[in-house]
Amino acid sequence: MSFSIQTTGEGSRLTIRLSDTTTGTVTEIFAFGGLLNAFVVQTAQGALNVIDGFTDPDHAMAHITDGFKSAKMSPFACRLLNGRYHFDDQSYTMDSFYLGNHALHGILYDAVYTIKDWVADEKAASVELEHQYKGHFSGYPFKYTLSVKWELTSANSLTVTTTAMNHSEKAIPFSDGWHPYFTTGESVDACELKFNTSRKLVFDPELIPTGEEETDDRFIAGHSLQDIFLDNSFILPTTEEGYCELKNKQVRIVIQPLINYPYLQVYTPPHRKSVAIENLSAAPNAFNNGLGLLHLLPNEPVSFATSYRVDVL
Repeated sequence: MSFSIQTTGEGSRLTIRLSDTTTGTVTEIFAFGGLLNAFVVQTAQGALNVIDGFTDPDHAMAHITDGFKSAKMSPFACRLLNGRYHFDDQSYTMDSFYLGNHALHGILYDAVYTIKDWVADEKAASVELEHQYKGHFSGYPFKYTLSVKWELTSANSLTVTTTAMNHSEKAIPFSDGWHPYFTTGESVDACELKFNTSRKLVFDPELIPTGEEETDDRFIAGHSLQDIFLDNSFILPTTEEGYCELKNKQVRIVIQPLINYPYLQVYTPPHRKSVAIENLSAAPNAFNNGLGLLHLLPNEPVSFATSYRVDVL
């Protein structure tokens, strides 16, 4: 077969590798967090991992909140103002991770997933992971199941599809997102960033949306990241699929979310070794401002998908 699957470890240390045996492309996925830890492609200079990940699952478990590399953000993404929200005539306070005054990146970033299914044949290798959240956080007492399917296909293409199923008796507030850091093997100052929107949310000094927008058209035609620092949320078009690319002279990383990921969060960390390009179904603080917030109905699955492709230049 052209594609194969290998696993090592078990439980929270389970690692799944999806491989294209023809090209040597390999992706590495952890059961811890259901996260993408590596996406290795072959270039003229050798193997290149375009994901800024962890050394192993133990490293991920110890350091997931140090930047939330590749973390699944569920049931909310980015900051939740003071960790509080009001829903269905009740007030809730998140009892999860806080950065300063605000709850950050949901409650499933450190969840352990189990394998639901896997397939490898001549066309693709895929694995579907599942986690059942039992409502044990008092700040989010709503039961739901999250499944994450990673599928590697030809031409260095990887698709991730997340499906949420509400097991509560009523609708629940919900949003979804990912937090991967991409690298081209050198400083982001040597990279160019491009995406198909100029609409940017206005943030207050604590990175909470004010409800206003502003225009930032620097990246429509592509712009160098030299000396540019970003921690911003952009609104993708509703009339076409989103598009984003990060490239240097060696590779072009293409990110294409479906329209159910209408927000693109971009963050350049101080080390400048990689850039977080995050697909979000809703804006930061969506539980309070309602920007993109879903009311997930009981027993009606909702899916979100994005694809990553690496072109060797």
